[in-house]
Amino acid sequence: MVASLSGAQIRQTFLDFYAAKGHKILPSASLVPEDPTVLLTIAGMLPFKPIFLGQREAEVSRATTSQKCIRTNDIENVGKTARHHTYFEMLGNFSFGDYFKEEAIAWAWELSTEVYKLPPERLIPSVFSEDDEAFAIWRDKIGIPEHRIQRMGAEDNFWASGPTGPCGPCSELYYDFHPEKGDEKIDLEDDSRFIEYYNLVFMEYNRDSDGKLSPLKNKNIDTGMGLERMAQILQGVPNNYETDLIFPIIEAAAQIAGIKYQKAKAKTKISLKVIGDHVRSVVQMIADGITASNVGRGYVLRRLIRRVVRHGQLVGIDGAFITQVAETAIASLEVAYPEVREREKSSKLSWSGKNRNS
Repeated sequence: MVASLSGAQIRQTFLDFYAAKGHKILPSASLVPEDPTVLLTIAGMLPFKPIFLGQREAEVSRATTSQKCIRTNDIENVGKTARHHTYFEMLGNFSFGDYFKEEAIAWAWELSTEVYKLPPERLIPSVFSEDDEAFAIWRDKIGIPEHRIQRMGAEDNFWASGPTGPCGPCSELYYDFHPEKGDEKIDLEDDSRFIEYYNLVFMEYNRDSDGKLSPLKNKNIDTGMGLERMAQILQGVPNNYETDLIFPIIEAAAQIAGIKYQKAKAKTKISLKVIGDHVRSVVQMIADGITASNVGRGYVLRRLIRRVVRHGQLVGIDGAFITQVAETAIASLEVAYPEVREREKSSKLSWSGKNRNS
């Protein structure tokens, strides 16, 4: 039986596990990145990109974080699928020229099966098609039968932070919601059956503007475990939105609208999920000093606020309501991110929905 943990417990368990393996627990970096090539922090590795590239020396050889991230490339899918979000937390363990594939794989398996207590028979690893070393570790060190280790192409199992920069082959762990279907035709693209919850990136190359790969100074480890995805698995709910990380915000919005989420129509549920997701983004962006505007990350914030207001109207909410649901989001986030409470009083007007410029 899997462990039944709250989102906060999943986060802390991850950090404590890697701290016991010699990793320094570091705070989440701001959503406003140092990297000028991106608007927002989109991945757990982004704050460490200069270290991977050899532009800055690492202060520690091993680190672990819970990094707040925002991506809007799939914004139209938010609320419509089980797992698309604008805001999410990426749990990560990082090695800067210290350990490499064998330790990363062994610890990911230990954490998954012995700490989170995921049944081994429900877990499927994937590797980059050309990565015989990772394949052998899963087979010989972990004991996974060959037919369950899935080789995948560069599109799926070669990770890069962008068209240029640090990159490398990766190995992913998938959870199987329907193991009764057997191993004969494993299709990891079937997201009704499988969810990829942990990505181990073997960061060893730099890609230049011509697409040429050259070895980095060190072989590094960059991993990412989706907190919301692990919460779905461990809490036994049908989607990320119904975990304790997001559902209280959805319920707050539903209460204001005078409706019951479980009895609502599909379109109404989508709107409530959009509100639940976007309000977390808005709270965290404002907490990191972003203000609504017509350009850059300020425009992203303005767009998210407007979408919250619009979906509130779609479920029958009249007038400003974001501050009410934002309070629920702040209450759930403030233990891990105390800055959200610190920014609350000074920023209420920014998300009220009354300001036409927001």
